[in-house]
Amino acid sequence: MPLQKFVFKPGINKEGTAYSNEGGWFDSNLVRFRKGLPEKIGGWAKASANSFKSTGRALHAWVNLTGTKFIGLGTTWKYYVLDGDGYYDVTPLRSTTGANEISFAATNGSVVITVTDAAHGAVVDDFVTFSGAVSLGGTITATVLNQEYQITATPTVDTYTFTATVAANSSDSGNGQGTVIGKYQLNVGLDVYVQSTGWGAGTWGAGTFGSTTALTFNNQLRLWSHDNFGEDLIINPRLGGIFYWDQSNGLTTRAIPLSDLSGANLTPTVALQVMVSDIDRHVVCFGADPISGTTRTGAIDPMNIAWSDQENAVEWEPLATNTAGSFRLSAGSSIIGAIRAKQETLVWTDTALYSMTFIGQPFTFGLNLLNEGVGLVSPNAMINTPKGIFWMDRKGFYAYNGSVQEIPCTVQAYVFGDINEGQSFQIFGFVNKAFDEVGWFYCTEDSNVIDKYVVFNYEENVWTIGSLSRTCWLDEGIFNDPKATSSSSDVGYLYNHETGNDDDGLAMTNVFIESSDFDIDPAGEDFQFISRVIPDIQFTGTGSTGSGGQTVNVVLKRRNFPGEALTTVITSTCDSATTKIDTRVRGRQAVLRIESDDDGSSGTAEGVGFRVGAMRLDFRPDGRR
Repeated sequence: MPLQKFVFKPGINKEGTAYSNEGGWFDSNLVRFRKGLPEKIGGWAKASANSFKSTGRALHAWVNLTGTKFIGLGTTWKYYVLDGDGYYDVTPLRSTTGANEISFAATNGSVVITVTDAAHGAVVDDFVTFSGAVSLGGTITATVLNQEYQITATPTVDTYTFTATVAANSSDSGNGQGTVIGKYQLNVGLDVYVQSTGWGAGTWGAGTFGSTTALTFNNQLRLWSHDNFGEDLIINPRLGGIFYWDQSNGLTTRAIPLSDLSGANLTPTVALQVMVSDIDRHVVCFGADPISGTTRTGAIDPMNIAWSDQENAVEWEPLATNTAGSFRLSAGSSIIGAIRAKQETLVWTDTALYSMTFIGQPFTFGLNLLNEGVGLVSPNAMINTPKGIFWMDRKGFYAYNGSVQEIPCTVQAYVFGDINEGQSFQIFGFVNKAFDEVGWFYCTEDSNVIDKYVVFNYEENVWTIGSLSRTCWLDEGIFNDPKATSSSSDVGYLYNHETGNDDDGLAMTNVFIESSDFDIDPAGEDFQFISRVIPDIQFTGTGSTGSGGQTVNVVLKRRNFPGEALTTVITSTCDSATTKIDTRVRGRQAVLRIESDDDGSSGTAEGVGFRVGAMRLDFRPDGRR
């Protein structure tokens, strides 16, 4: 029987049917293509044993003058600065009460404490820190009260509750007032996007149909933008204020409003995104509230771009003696996002793309409309790479390197046919420069959390797909490995990626690459009989090799007609010492699948890395019946 070599075309192609893509790969998970061949992606491990609260939504790395490396991390609930293994809570304060404006009430046998604070402005899950409170008389001591708590309910505009660390007893009849002060952190945001559609909704993404209550940063999906200004950090929760964290004040200090800095003049009070422009060093706010007379309006103008004086983060009044200023875009209804590119800043609205370049006085920045008709699907759906800017809109994928080009995509219908459009603002674009990859994490149709990804290799022009829950990403650069966040039950971790071959010390499960249907007869009329498989699989990683060491499964499936369901005929274990796999597969079409620990039951899958080369199959025609 003759051996036939199978080297499948690189990349996943799901634009046609499995049968029409003969000679190619049709499905994959946790696999990439390198030099035309499929291989398992690198593993991941926790960057720190410490966790953070809620879902990570933004990562930014920078270095101070002494060489200390920091990571800024914005989550649904808080903002952290990561130094080494420690997460330092620098979330700005929303308000601080006067002495004894707060009182407490407890119920015997209950851990629920009711707080009275007139017009507190808190929402469920907000954080508040108490100080100066005295004992309620029993187990609810001053030590119990004077710490940070998360609000569990807001029965009225003047009351809320939290869960104490101990239950009250019958002696807890006091109100806790001594010199009690409450410090409220910024209102938390949501983990899901709230839709805003229809006439009467107000500006794009800023109101609900038929509602008089606008969507704000505390009742909308919490997204962050941030950038370093020298050694310090400028922070903006989308639709919220602009804050400044001075690293010289120490890791235990909180970010403060930009407007509270010495010399602050007409600083924006709200924005959609903040950025520090490259080279010329202006602080730029996208969607900033405009100036009216001698003050800011306090209301988002979704098409307004404002910038500070050069090298001055606190001066925003446009004068003949400085470079501060603003302009308003015309194409679209709202700015979605912006990113630094080579000597320019790209700005997307919901329907257009602009280029913003520094030109100096008197206008400071010039504006050029690059494309109208192509928008941006989410504020984090664009990526800067060595090959230009890549982004995702609501219908396809695009690139910019001096001109706008649509990227042909072999999984486009698959991705956009199974995407949750209502949660498109969660989409997060990422780059993995070490492997020439850009990708996007997204929510599938039946999910409100990110559960899948699509990746494009911009050097080899191939696409891959898979399942992985990562909510934001930071590529290697200041740090050696890419980093990404994942959350479960409001507890989040930061992971180092492309390290080892495992899932945080455990075997990476459901890793596979599967071919399209192939047949022996060009017309697809004759049946085929496959008697042997000669594997060509290169194993990598830290595990042992040979029998009982690193293994993968080689799977053969068959069917007689394209409309039939596939039947798995053989699943055989393959290691580095395997010379052949005996089979008895008969059918018109066959499918080859390589999988690693598909069911998670094999402990030998730890440390497994693999690369698939030219597989050979021994088969012959076997009649028409």
